[in-house]
Amino acid sequence: MTKKVLKAVEKVIRDSIGWAKTKDFNLLYKLNSGDNRYLEVHPEDRVIVGFSEFKKMEQFWRSEDFKAINFTIYDLRINLSRNRDVAWWFCRLDDINEWKGQDCSWRNVRWTGVMEKRNGEWKILQMHFSYPEKQTKTV
Repeated sequence: MTKKVLKAVEKVIRDSIGWAKTKDFNLLYKLNSGDNRYLEVHPEDRVIVGFSEFKKMEQFWRSEDFKAINFTIYDLRINLSRNRDVAWWFCRLDDINEWKGQDCSWRNVRWTGVMEKRNGEWKILQMHFSYPEKQTKTV
């Protein structure tokens, strides 16, 4: 049972980045909590609070100038609550993209997040992306 839950959580994590290649906004919004408690922190000191603020980024992603190339997730670690209805994760991410033909990628970004199972579906509540100040070793 736990392996099945972990696979479902991992799929949501991957889809939350992978949707951009095909610009599948239905998938993107299906994965999000869709409420005003949603929180996303970017490495450029941008903080997005609430689903309505999150949706404002749609214009950027829909633009023909934005192109998602690929992504790689490293060192993915997923934890589950005792009731298996809350999951949190850590990984490193290379998210390779272009804007007007210029690189606008996030490389070696630390990515953490929290999701909750609601009505049988995993929904992302919070994500935090950051660049390490220096390379750190995992203990």
